[in-house]
Formats: sequence, C-alpha cells, structure tokens
Amino acid sequence: MLAVAHSYGLNGLEAYAITIEVDVSKGLPGTTIVGLPDNAVRESRERVKAALKNSGYKYSSQRVTINLSPANVKKEGPSFDLAIALGVLAATKQIDGRLLNNFILLGELSLNGSIHAVRGVLPIALSLPKDRFGGLVVPSANAPEAVAAPNLNIYPVRELREVVHFLYQPELLPALKRNSPPWEKSNRSYPMDFSEVKGHSYIKRGLEIAAAGAHNVLLIGPPGSGKTMLAKRLPTILPDMTLPESLETSKIHSIAGLLPPGQGLMTLRPFRCPHHTSSDVALVGGGTVPRPGEVTLAHNGILFLDEFPEFNRNVLECLRQPLEDKQVTIARAAKTVKFPGNFMLVASMNPCPCGNLTNQFKPCHCRPLQIQQYLGKISGPLLDRIDLHLEVPALRPTELLNTPPAEHSASIKQRTTQARAIQRRRLAGLNIYANAQMNHQHMKRFCQLTPESRHLLHRAIEELGFSARAYDKVIKVGRTISDLTGSEDILPEHIAEAIQYRCLDRSAYR
Repeated sequence: MLAVAHSYGLNGLEAYAITIEVDVSKGLPGTTIVGLPDNAVRESRERVKAALKNSGYKYSSQRVTINLSPANVKKEGPSFDLAIALGVLAATKQIDGRLLNNFILLGELSLNGSIHAVRGVLPIALSLPKDRFGGLVVPSANAPEAVAAPNLNIYPVRELREVVHFLYQPELLPALKRNSPPWEKSNRSYPMDFSEVKGHSYIKRGLEIAAAGAHNVLLIGPPGSGKTMLAKRLPTILPDMTLPESLETSKIHSIAGLLPPGQGLMTLRPFRCPHHTSSDVALVGGGTVPRPGEVTLAHNGILFLDEFPEFNRNVLECLRQPLEDKQVTIARAAKTVKFPGNFMLVASMNPCPCGNLTNQFKPCHCRPLQIQQYLGKISGPLLDRIDLHLEVPALRPTELLNTPPAEHSASIKQRTTQARAIQRRRLAGLNIYANAQMNHQHMKRFCQLTPESRHLLHRAIEELGFSARAYDKVIKVGRTISDLTGSEDILPEHIAEAIQYRCLDRSAYR
C-alpha cells in the first residue's frame, strides 16, 4: 500500500516542500530510501524501526520503499523522521493515511519514540502556504521559534504516540498562534556597558560614529589598551533591531541551530568573534552542502576579528566580496547558494609584532622591516574597505585610578538611534538603511560637499594619498557625523574629524 506524508527541507536559507511516499510491497524484508538522501536521512530507517517498536507499533516485515520528492534535490538532516514514521504506519494500515494530508511534519525521533528538536523550523514556518495545510507539527522544543510565524497553527509534540492521538483527535492539542510579535516583549538588556570603560573618549566618539552609520572599524593599539573591551561593548550602543531584521537574523541562526533555548526570535544584534585560526569556509561559509559561516551569522550585527593580522591572509581576502556586496555567493557544481552578509566589521590589532610601537610607557624592540611585514599581512584593498582606523593608546595610571564615571550606553544609543532614523528617512525606498551602505549614485544625491569641505578633502588626498575608495569612506563618515549633529550639510569640521579616523593612512604607519 502507498502512503503520503508532507514535510519541508532547506536549500541554503530557503525552505521547499518535500513529499514523502512510503510503499509497502511483497518481497524480501528491507527498507530502501531514495531521493538523494544523505547519511543522516539513510540512518532514519533504524531510528524509525526502533521508535515504532518502542511506541507499541509494528514495522512492516515486507519490502518498504521510501521516496523523498523532488528526487533531484539533496536531502539532509534527521528532520524527516517523524513524517517517515507516520508514513510507514499509514502504509501498513495502522493509521488512516488521509489524516496525514492536513499537516506538515517535522521532528527527529529517538529510539524510545520521543521527538527531538531540529534545525531550520523558523524559515520553514515562515514559508508555509497558509491555505494549503491545517498546521505545522513540530517538536515542543521548536515551538517558541515556530510560533513567530504569523497566521499559522503550531502543534508542539513530545513523542510519537502523542502525534498519532492528535491526528485522530485534534482537539486534544490546542494550536499555538502568534498574538503579538514576541520580540516586542523580549529583554534587550546587555550585561556590559560603555560606562565601564575608563578614559578613551576619542575612541568612544569614533565607535559612536561607527554605530550611527554602520561603518567598519579597525582598532589599533598596544596589548591591554582596551581594544577588545571596547569592541564587546559596541553592540550596546547599536539601534534596536526592527522586526524584519529580527526575522532575517533568527532564520539564519535557526538553520545553524544557534537560537537560544526557549527563544523564538533574536532581539539582540549578533556579535560573532571567530578565532584567528578559523578557515575560509568557517568564516564565509561553504562546504559540500553549503552552510552559512561567521559572516552570515553576523548578519545585522557585528563580526569581531581580534588579532586581525594573525588570520590567514587568504581567509581575510575572502571578506572582500561580503564587505562590498553585503552577501556571500557559494558556487558549487550542483548549485549556487547566496547567503546574506550585511554586518559591521570590527577588527583589532597591535601596531607591531611586540605591540609597543605606539606605547609611550614601554619601548618597541621591533625593526622597521618587521613592522612593515606585520602591517603588510593586511592588504591595502581590505584596509580601504574599513571606514575608521582608531588608534587606541595605553591608559595612564591616573586615568585608570581617578577617571570619573563615564557616559552610559543608553545615552549614547539614544544618539545613534536618532542618527539612524535620519538616515532611514533619507534613504527610504532604496533598500538600504545606513550611510555606510550608500553607493556612488546615493552619495552624489545625499552627500553634497560645501566648497570649504571639498577644499579640505582635496588637500588631505594630496598629502595622505587617499585611494578613491578611502575618499568615499571619508565622505560617508562625514555624512554620519553631520547626522549626529543634526546638520543638513557636511561641514569642514565634519570632514576634518572623518580624516582623523584614518590613522593607517598617516605616515607614522607607512
């Protein structure tokens, strides 16, 4: 007998329907799964057998053929276990197969019949046609993320027998529905605050500008000067995520299996901090079956690369495309997958191998050639894509001991949020939301310089040798500074301040 169940799979970040056909026929006992299954899917036959037996049901002693359609798309993961098990029950006439037509089934089975959480439930729930099926049956652990999808009945289950009883008596399991966006009621507090950072008013100002315009930042300073401490507190002054941003970010983390337990949507911007030994695949994504990397996991948030020159140069060069295009394209023989990568790059590094080139309290023992080789680990084209180069000095003892309380993150965040609101109104309808994302056409329209500002920038280009991309970066940062001050025009003082945030273009580092 033939039975049909319905489930969903993932191709990159997109969900697609999968029809699971189970046929039981005469022949030697055995189970065959076709339709390009990976090892996890092939192993589901053993999990299903044990789960059915330990739940009080029988597995067929005849030949069982399971087809996952469409057959030309690679299937991966254990999320089809529940649908396969119910398909076997329907094909062996232990349940009515017509009951399976109303629901999408997701879940991994354990050997005792309990149902475990799976990855990617949120993008599947968001892509389901609302008028085709009666609801989505998911593991109870995945219910908080599934319920974030509007106008969809969610049925959380814990074990196989519970699902069978629910199919016959749906009233036993009330459907969960989203009444209001769960992100509106979520806690957005951080355990860290900018007020904990002593001194460094110049650096805090630079990070405020970066947060206001979504600009990339490079922090340069001796060991112990506070680079990492400052970077980890940058998320506390970023504007809150909007609902579309929250949904995009949560979908990515759902597919990666990184959503916090019991949390439906991410409300805090991601802060990813990969180790400097990370490979290019770990950083930008890829693999035989393309998966998102750190660049995509940092979407709508921050990618922090500590000890920037210690990363393999080939790995760093992979950042060029996502920094420019705000997405990652993974091309394979079978398919091409695009992952979003709209993130702020925040990197930190020492000014020399020993770290004391700019330390006024400790001497530097590095030779000029060593310093040149160390700084040369980061290519010029990559540095050009970083908007602000901030020199972080070592703190004086008096600053460590006697510094008065600093400004809290909340007050800084209020200013960055107001600046972003100005940018959103200015850039409305252009599918961008911050100054750092403007292209040449946008800059011509929104970044007109006064004659004095143009003259100042012309002098800086001649003396510092700015590239064309660095020239654009200075103008964008100047636009953000003017937004923070509430000015419609980009004034000379705004351009002068933006130029000061390009320390690697100055002669001391050449």
